[in-house]
Amino acid sequence: MARRLFKELERSYGFDEVAIVPGEVTINPEMTSTKMNLGAHSFEAPFIASAMDGAVSPRFAMMMHEMGGLGVLNAEGLYSRYEDPYSVLEEIISMPQAEATQYLQQVYSEPIKDHLIGARVQEIKQSGAVCAVSFTPQNTKRLSPMAVEAGADIVFVQSTVTTARHMSRSYKGLIFSELIKSLKVPVVVGNCVTYNVAIELMETGIEGVLVGVGPGAACTTREVTGVGVPQVTATLECAAAREDYFHRTGRYVSVITDGGIRTGGDVCKSMACGADGVMIGTPFAQTEEAPGRGYNWGMANPNPELPRGTRIKVGTKGTLKQIMYGPTSVTNGTQNLVGALRVAMGMCGAYTIRDFHKAEMVVAPSIKTEGKFFQMSD
Repeated sequence: MARRLFKELERSYGFDEVAIVPGEVTINPEMTSTKMNLGAHSFEAPFIASAMDGAVSPRFAMMMHEMGGLGVLNAEGLYSRYEDPYSVLEEIISMPQAEATQYLQQVYSEPIKDHLIGARVQEIKQSGAVCAVSFTPQNTKRLSPMAVEAGADIVFVQSTVTTARHMSRSYKGLIFSELIKSLKVPVVVGNCVTYNVAIELMETGIEGVLVGVGPGAACTTREVTGVGVPQVTATLECAAAREDYFHRTGRYVSVITDGGIRTGGDVCKSMACGADGVMIGTPFAQTEEAPGRGYNWGMANPNPELPRGTRIKVGTKGTLKQIMYGPTSVTNGTQNLVGALRVAMGMCGAYTIRDFHKAEMVVAPSIKTEGKFFQMSD
């Protein structure tokens, strides 16, 4: 009797396994447009700083706005739990690594203070910046109206895995279509990695979907639970859902690759896979202006029962302006991310991000090692 496989696995790909094929026409990088839209809001740089307390403070969110991008404040983080979150940040930074997770669990057990949500939003808005805040699904219904009333422009609803059909014991869970109708601001939801979930989320009326489960440098979801899909495949899946949804409805939903992005090459590959923007944590946590001062930790790190993150020492690599626009003093692709994107778009003849979606890609497992003997031996 022939043996039959219980499950057949599909091949999936991460950033280091693929490459972008140059186009038949090339254009000057300065002729490209890297604009990203979320609802009525337009951003010159398609970069979103992750809602991680070590990466985004109210001040950092203002600076991201000045740079043409968007910083998302974790509205359930230290900034809404403590009147003086910066002294707590100092404690987290100075804590020995062996004690860091336990200390994070302790400080994040402090209750969220409703008035601080509004205060942080107003702090960002006073600078004239677009204000984006992030909530977990279980707290969104109660807390997001406070943020919007205070002036928040965009609401992110984030958890490790989000679906439009979540089963729970509550009488009535979070229904995104009702949330959008009540808030009257753009809602971005994540995270997901598959076509079916992405298209169901889009059908609720959201303006953006976050792609990625477990790729972040500070995230340990893949190690703890075994769940995740490499970012290239995940982005392709969700971009396919976006295209099918757009052709059927005429409404365009932005796809944002979230996590695992370290270099300009990763940014470019995300866009070529169909992303309209990228959400980045650790590279922004490495800036001189980041509140974590060279340290970063994930949103799920302080979970009291099953932490899915770790505090990591990422160091300080440059200013926010250097990371985004240069001038770069390194050759490893970690600075001038916007410049790298413009150059890649020019190589592929893409005037816009939408044009760049059409770039050809190939599976290329040797793309980072071919001919690089001397670089690798340094």
